[in-house]
Amino acid sequence: MGHPPLEFSDCYLDSPDFRERLKCYEQELERTNKFIKDVIKDGNALISAMRNYSSAVQKFSQTLHSFQFDFIGDTLTDDEINIAESFKEFAELLNEVENERMMMVQNASDLLIKPLENFRKEQIGFTKERKKKFEKDGDRFYSLLDRHLHLSSKKKESQLQEADLQVDKERHNFFESSLDYVYQIQEVQESKKFNIVEPVLAFLHSLFISNSLTVELTQDFLPYKQQLQLSLQNTRNHFSSTREEMAELKKRMKEAPQTCKLPGQPTIEGYLYTQEKWALGISWVKYYCQYEKETKTLTMTPMEQKPGAKQGPLDLTLKYCVRRKTESIDKRFCFDIETNERPGTITLQALSEANRRLWMEAMDGKEPIYHSPITKQEEMELNEVGFKFVRKCINVIETKGIKTEGLYRTVGSNIQVQKLLNAFFDPKCPGDVDFHSSDWDTKTITSSLKFYLRNLSEPVMTYKLHKELVSAAKSDNLDYRLGAIHALVYKLPEKNREMLELLIRHLVNVCEHSKENLMTPSNMGVIFGPTLMRAQEDTVAAMMNIKFQNIVVEILIEHFGKIYLGPPEENTAPPVPPPRVTARRHKPITISKRLLRERTVFYTSSLDESEGEAESFSKVRPPGEKPTIIRPPIRPPDPPCRAATPQKPEPKPDTVASNAGDIPSSVVASRTRFFETASRKTGSSQGRLPGDES
Repeated sequence: MGHPPLEFSDCYLDSPDFRERLKCYEQELERTNKFIKDVIKDGNALISAMRNYSSAVQKFSQTLHSFQFDFIGDTLTDDEINIAESFKEFAELLNEVENERMMMVQNASDLLIKPLENFRKEQIGFTKERKKKFEKDGDRFYSLLDRHLHLSSKKKESQLQEADLQVDKERHNFFESSLDYVYQIQEVQESKKFNIVEPVLAFLHSLFISNSLTVELTQDFLPYKQQLQLSLQNTRNHFSSTREEMAELKKRMKEAPQTCKLPGQPTIEGYLYTQEKWALGISWVKYYCQYEKETKTLTMTPMEQKPGAKQGPLDLTLKYCVRRKTESIDKRFCFDIETNERPGTITLQALSEANRRLWMEAMDGKEPIYHSPITKQEEMELNEVGFKFVRKCINVIETKGIKTEGLYRTVGSNIQVQKLLNAFFDPKCPGDVDFHSSDWDTKTITSSLKFYLRNLSEPVMTYKLHKELVSAAKSDNLDYRLGAIHALVYKLPEKNREMLELLIRHLVNVCEHSKENLMTPSNMGVIFGPTLMRAQEDTVAAMMNIKFQNIVVEILIEHFGKIYLGPPEENTAPPVPPPRVTARRHKPITISKRLLRERTVFYTSSLDESEGEAESFSKVRPPGEKPTIIRPPIRPPDPPCRAATPQKPEPKPDTVASNAGDIPSSVVASRTRFFETASRKTGSSQGRLPGDES
């Protein structure tokens, strides 16, 4: 409800109605003063909270930046490089956001707090001083007037005239104070409309500018996020493949630990206790022993060092080994050996009866060895029957199952797989199986094909070329990778190269239907990497290279046309990367090193001119870029390897614009219309949505 104006003529009359109206102005002034105090208090709290939030985010980004990933193995895949650098990219992005926010926070006090504080102190405070003077002069005038009216008329004329002059003087002073006070209080009442709203507007503008920059950074972040999701999904697929192989290796190690001996290591090794005779008696000393059967060399490393003497490994050449009779010694699991270097018999104690048998077997001991040989799964050969099996499998898959979702990833029944393999590879009638029978579904056939390839006596890409192929996949130079693998393919034996071409051509056909079966070259690499390539030794280090086997198969699929067009010009050795001034290396994906957008300057002055106001709300853009309305990002996309979920078609931009007035009002809608209006003032895209070129 508005207040009636205070007329200057009322100052002279000083009527009760004037005083009542003046009191309403004073109450409104006090309410405004309290409001400004609350705004300043809450504004400071908000600025402090934003400053603390920004500091916390920067501390979080420092923590991310300080972490360094360590990986198993000697080389990282391209996806692992992206993951290794991701925390630094996150930290750079967070710092960029918070630097913008800190600029806004640093200006917030000048934009909001200081103007309001100045208005409260200078304008409202000055008005209160006028009020004090008005009240003081009024009290003095009315007090003097009361005394003057009580003067007796019998006083001298000169005294009465002097009293009249004094009353007139005080009346004049009071009238001037009343005029000044009324003028000042009405001036404050009118000027507060812009002196209070303008600082809040400036602060909100800087806040919205900061938020709009965050939206821009979010839009810049989305392509990086999608690429990083692909790297994460690929790495997860490699991990799943490697984990299965390592679980199988662990299982074999549990069942028969000695069969998983690493190449280049001793025939047998482990802890043994040696009987040593001293002047004061006999003691048993613990040694770590390694025996090499070919050279008959036994290396004994003492585990208990004697005080004052450092003992090194002792190399002995074995003459013979014999089991120690149980009744001849009070210790169990003992056997005797003789060596060229030490005279007499050396008595050794194994850790168990089974352990003693293994040592005696390795040393050709005279004790007969009773152990059940470890049965190895029957291996298959790359022969004519095998080629026939592979061709039949491929023909059936490409005829009736190539669009099956999760092809080759969905596993068939083990019973059905063994039944199909036993029937096809039956020595009496090999190959006599009808693959089109209803007994064999697609997943049984794909699982049988993978089983056959994995259980070949030698993998399709051979043990001999395994290390060279993995080394090529580890190269940073993408051209060298392709060239080296191209050359190595033509080093394969003819039947292996023929089988590889048959399989890769089939995998290319499968990937061409990836929209239906969801199988990409990367997915097929994860499945067929361990199937077509296999290290000769079963070790954890070899399992860690499975991800590079997957990359080899992925390259073969993606570059099938070039590789099988013909052998390279020089197939005697893998190609050498051409000399460059700067090596053409694969670079990790990045967002922090992108071209930065031009940023608008924060609001630092009052909105005096409409043109300046419009420019302050609009975003400064690079030359040639069409101005668009910044909207919050839509729902993030699903991970790349998941099945796409059907979504409702988005309405056309024109429809959205025409129905804008029908949408219920909300904070987001009001802010969007706010920025649309500001964009129109600069003669921009007339409210077009991004991508609307019509």
